[in-house]
Amino acid sequence: MTHTKLAFLGFGNVGKALAALLLHKRTELSECYQLTFSVTGIATGRHGAAITAKGIDLETALALVAGGEHLERLSLDPPPLDSFDFIRRCGADLLFETTPVNYADGQPAVDYIRQALELGQHVVTANKGPVVHAHRQLTELARSRGVKFYFESAVMDGAPIFSLFRETLPAALLYRFQGVLNSTTNLILTRMESGETFDQAVAYAQKIGIAETDPSGDIDGWDAAVKVAALVTVIMGIPLKPQQVDRQGIRTITPKAVAEAASQGKRWKLVCSALRNGDRVEASVRPELVDHLSPMYAVEGTTSIMQFETDILGKLSIIEENPSPHTTAYGCLADFVNAVLN
Repeated sequence: MTHTKLAFLGFGNVGKALAALLLHKRTELSECYQLTFSVTGIATGRHGAAITAKGIDLETALALVAGGEHLERLSLDPPPLDSFDFIRRCGADLLFETTPVNYADGQPAVDYIRQALELGQHVVTANKGPVVHAHRQLTELARSRGVKFYFESAVMDGAPIFSLFRETLPAALLYRFQGVLNSTTNLILTRMESGETFDQAVAYAQKIGIAETDPSGDIDGWDAAVKVAALVTVIMGIPLKPQQVDRQGIRTITPKAVAEAASQGKRWKLVCSALRNGDRVEASVRPELVDHLSPMYAVEGTTSIMQFETDILGKLSIIEENPSPHTTAYGCLADFVNAVLN
């Protein structure tokens, strides 16, 4: 039986969903994988932090956060001075890092992860920033310390993309991918097809929690560009920054344009693509018209799709229907199991 001490740096929607999933899967992890765990630290942005080597009761922690209370009452140790102090003192074998993404340089998450790896902690993150801006350095650091740096949830939530190429497609050369990676823009375009204006569709996405108060990261294509950069950097092995992706958002797509496309049997999609050209790559995020012959045509609402073309298997597609914090949490759970047992 393998026992792992876990810590959460970030306890927002994904962190809370992950905690609930760990509780739900506790028996299965023990019986099927001989894997047990305890949580020795939780650090939040608004509800304080708790550190205790004896283990934190996750159900109580979730209840406290849901009630707007602080976590210090669960702590047997003095509160950490900052996130770095938390990482140093939490005593974890594996750190879940789910702090907000920084598209520009991945900080401060890059430094959080670096410190955890240097301390000999596995790190599982749902954060795209460190993957894009420091993948090679962090992966090499993890290898030198004999630990794992995994990030399945950084793109397409819990769908197995990075692990697919890492573990099950050895020696397969990825030379092209294309798909829909941003749930918010796909939902907006789908609702515009039903007659809503752009502003009405954005407002709906904000109402249900899919879009942020400032939705520009989605509708201007930045979120999609970061995901493209992450896929190119990790799977193609060609470092690429989001600023190097040819990017255009969906602000220019009008209800008239959506209606005209429908009359032609076509749909607008914010298409993410990359094409290998020797040791370089051409990458883009832009609105494109697709017809029923494209697998992207049937992808509606918040569903995502990615189609990969390799030198061995030809075209391989992965579709994820209606992702949520729970599916993102599953990607983190899968990384936890794979990091500890492999």
